Amino acid sequence: MKPKDWYKDAVVYQIYPKSFCDSNGDGIGDIRGIISKLDYLKELGINTVWLSPCYPSPQADNGYDISDYQDIAPEYGTLDDFKEMLDEMHKRGIRLLMDLVVNHTSDEHKWFKEALKGKDNPYRDYYVWRDPVDGKPPNDWEAGFGKSAWEYDEASGQYWLHLFTEKQPDLNWTNPKLREEIVNMINWWLDMGVDGFRCDVINLIAKDYDAADPGDGVHLHEYLHELNEKCFTPHNAMTVGEVFGLSPEQSLMLTAPEREELTLVFQFEHMRVGRVDGQRFFHCDFEPHKFVEILAKWQKGLIGRGWNALCFENHDQPRSINRFGSPQKYRKESAKLLATLLYCMQGTPFIYQGQELGFINPVFHSLYESVDCEANDIERYLVENFGLEETLRKFSFDSRDCGRVPMAWDNSYNGGFTCGKPWIKINDFYCDINAEKDLSDDSGIYAYYKKLLALRASKNVLLRGDFELLENADGLVIYRRMLEGENDIYVVMNYSDSEVSCELPANNILLSSAGRMKSENNITLSPWEALVIEK
Repeated sequence: MKPKDWYKDAVVYQIYPKSFCDSNGDGIGDIRGIISKLDYLKELGINTVWLSPCYPSPQADNGYDISDYQDIAPEYGTLDDFKEMLDEMHKRGIRLLMDLVVNHTSDEHKWFKEALKGKDNPYRDYYVWRDPVDGKPPNDWEAGFGKSAWEYDEASGQYWLHLFTEKQPDLNWTNPKLREEIVNMINWWLDMGVDGFRCDVINLIAKDYDAADPGDGVHLHEYLHELNEKCFTPHNAMTVGEVFGLSPEQSLMLTAPEREELTLVFQFEHMRVGRVDGQRFFHCDFEPHKFVEILAKWQKGLIGRGWNALCFENHDQPRSINRFGSPQKYRKESAKLLATLLYCMQGTPFIYQGQELGFINPVFHSLYESVDCEANDIERYLVENFGLEETLRKFSFDSRDCGRVPMAWDNSYNGGFTCGKPWIKINDFYCDINAEKDLSDDSGIYAYYKKLLALRASKNVLLRGDFELLENADGLVIYRRMLEGENDIYVVMNYSDSEVSCELPANNILLSSAGRMKSENNITLSPWEALVIEK
């Protein structure tokens, strides 16, 4: 029996199945490849996996355009393979979160194919249809990738809505029959043994058609409460909502336990630092102190009332070392510091595949190497305004493809990911940065992650304690974790390329990224050094 708040002790590892491990040489990662690496995850200290979509899909948006909610895509394996993977995970004490994508389907889903047959079709109202206004779309909403959010259907003379690509029609959540279908589908997976869901763009399921921004419609909380009551609570499921632009107070409206909606949400405010107005591909100077300030704001905003999702990387983001660290000069050091900074805070850690090895972005040498629909949609604009060379630099720094290139397991052909032709380019640095090489190093990044996660699990003050930011200037970052009846723990970091000196109380070193064995009251931290000390 799982405790009700098991999510607070979860350590989540995100697998992007297409790029994790290919078992049959077709160049695409698959479920049997995942099964072969479960001991690798268990050894690291992982007890929960978030699996990105592995459902049947035309792959217009790399699996987030689903054509069948209750099957496994043949390129990943079979439903029997999935059940075996789930069983092998549970044998190892690893729980599984699936990706729940219910704002939209693929335009190749049977529901939408039926909806296109006419206004009287029983599936028509599963999607959002509107009549033209003065011969134009119903409003001026834009899709997520820069085009109109409305597509015209000549046969019926109506527009249908897609907040993302035109291959992803939006579902109509005002239809109770649609909601019943979603509930039945969710329970089908939960009854199979799945432990929860990461809920894709979940705030968009309720739309405000009179607003400039469609998100967070008035019925959002009603819909989430319905899912909680009929699906999540009966199965003690963990749910993680992907939402954008929320404040801590707004986050609590979705996640405070008494609300009975979601377990926790990702917040992306810190991911805007270094981007002009938060926009991908448009960059400004990265300011570490602002980055830390935002993380601290969310710690104080949720502690005692909600729960944080601790996340720097996922399938939609480039590698954190490139954005927030020092990929050339201090790759290993900054990988360890970023892990210490984030995972010593209160919340549930989320680790994206390869993050535990200090993976950095690939280099895009040609536009043809880019396969992501978001990058391809803005490609022409970037080339016309910045030139080809700068566009490729932007892709190499900020494209979603940066996190989607295959895992490098060793320095063999294709990094040991596949013996065939990979579906996307291999990372340029796989010979030097791969699992086999890092695991052979006792001071490697994987070994450090392993120690850090073990330390978290052993110290209730790190899991449940309060948070206080003490220093955040000139590269020196210090925060304290406190819990009644336990010793305070200080997390001390030099977030810079230069040495930093500081004074600390007499203490006991619990973890050092630089192998420091003894701490003194006055210490000089080397560049990108991190310490966890107990008072």
